[in-house]
Parts: sequence; C-alpha cells; structure tokens
Amino acid sequence: MRLLGNILWILFGGFLSAILWFIAGVVCCITFIGIPFGIQCFKIASFVLYPFGRDIEIKGFNLGSILGNIIWIIFLGWELFVTHFIAGLILCITIIGIPFGKQHFKLARLSIVPFGSRIYDKSWI
Repeated sequence: MRLLGNILWILFGGFLSAILWFIAGVVCCITFIGIPFGIQCFKIASFVLYPFGRDIEIKGFNLGSILGNIIWIIFLGWELFVTHFIAGLILCITIIGIPFGKQHFKLARLSIVPFGSRIYDKSWI
C-alpha cells in the first residue's frame, strides 16, 4: 500500500513539491551562510519524493536550531508552509485526496521547523 501511495503521490503533485524544495535548496546554497539551509532543503526534498511510510519527529531544540528556524521562517519557510497547507486543504475536499492532504500537512509542519526535526522510517520503529 505504501508503494502505491508513493507512486500516486509522485504522479499527482509530489514530484512538483520535491522540485520546489530542490530549487529552494539551490537558492540557499548560493551563499556560504545559506549552505546549512540548502542542505536541509535537499533532505526534505528527498522526503517529499516518498513520504508514505515515513514520518517526522519534532525533537528538542537548542539555541542553534531555534536561531536557524527563525531565520528559515523569515526568508523561506513561510512560503513553503503556505504552499503545502493550501495544497493539503484542497486535497482534503475529496475522500480520495485525504491521505495526500495529510502528507501535505506533515510537510507544512516540517517546513516551519526543519532544524531540530528528524525524518524516520515507520517500519524500523
């Protein structure tokens, strides 16, 4: 079921979302200071390609992750949050779209706090 969900996800918008995250990573890596933000974007882009069967965990924050998240939200995070949140609302209109909408809500949460979050595979827990 996970494989089918990921295939449908890629066909119906997941690939486009991954491209958005990849572009955000490339834009962040233009400057030396933005490289840590770009690396986070690339990690999340790989998560966006196949989110079914994987989940995120918001862990404890230290001073560095709090500052990184504040800078992230100001410059890039809010746009990605709005994109995923609106996509999730639109997909939740239909019963078939609810699982995909839930994935977009998960990505919206991750787009607000990428520093201090962990992506893990559900089958290994």
